Amino acid sequence: MPSDNKTKTTIDVGGRKLKIGNLDKVFYPATGFTKGQMLDYYIRIAPVLLPHLSNRPLTVKRYPNGAQGKFFYQKECPVHRPDWVKTIPVWSSSNNRNINFCNATDLPTLVWAANLAALELHTSLSVAPAVNQPSLLVFDLDPGPPATIVDCAQVGLLLKDYFDRHKLQSFPKTSGSKGLQIYVPLNTPVSYEITKNFARVLANRFQEKYPDLIVANMKKVLRAGKVFIDWSQNDEHKTTVCVYSLRAKERPTVSTPVTWEEVVNVVEKKNPDSLAFEAENVLSRTTQYGDLFAPILTLTQKLPVIS
Repeated sequence: MPSDNKTKTTIDVGGRKLKIGNLDKVFYPATGFTKGQMLDYYIRIAPVLLPHLSNRPLTVKRYPNGAQGKFFYQKECPVHRPDWVKTIPVWSSSNNRNINFCNATDLPTLVWAANLAALELHTSLSVAPAVNQPSLLVFDLDPGPPATIVDCAQVGLLLKDYFDRHKLQSFPKTSGSKGLQIYVPLNTPVSYEITKNFARVLANRFQEKYPDLIVANMKKVLRAGKVFIDWSQNDEHKTTVCVYSLRAKERPTVSTPVTWEEVVNVVEKKNPDSLAFEAENVLSRTTQYGDLFAPILTLTQKLPVIS
């Protein structure tokens, strides 16, 4: 690949011709991580990432000037897209029309999006064509300073214990930012109304039981020193950062699937850095572990009745 930022080069990706450029542009000044390295990461992580993107309405967060620059969200797939980029129509009542989201089903589409500086990939909890049905339940655990991901891990283990008792498997991943996210695969017909209400009620129960540790109220002023269980992500109009997505932080951190043993370890050793992973770390982890999040794609489970 040429190093001249002013030139573009055409590459063959999966039989598709793509023009890419600005490969030497620094996207993460703190580490010197470039756009070219960002593209390289997404190409190399694609075998485990693509199954989690495929057929999910994709919202991209684009950073034309790198992770510390201005950004914008893009839900509507760009009009000037290659004719082979697939889309997923989702009705928007507020716009009174379908929004055609990009559908990143293959490597060429992923590289095309990444070349548009789509640094962060945010996906719906639904899989097309059932865009009104979540395939997952998610709890986004957000620490209010001085709380850290160590506190999030503690709350994550409480959630795991709850689901274990109800014979449901749950899977943790880092947000790639400050927090931790707990996913419960369902893959059975259910409505967002049901999953959102379930998550809200459970979060409030946890707040009542652990008032010094947990808050379920959306008001930021209440979060200081506690972990906010964001139950509101379970909504057809919201997206959550996709597993293996880069994040626009100071360093090229990634939303990374972790083992429950690692979550226990961070609580015991109180070392928040042990759950911080950058692009190269994640590529090494997938070589070692494979896709720790693979079960969420196929595991069928039903929500318990909260009593």
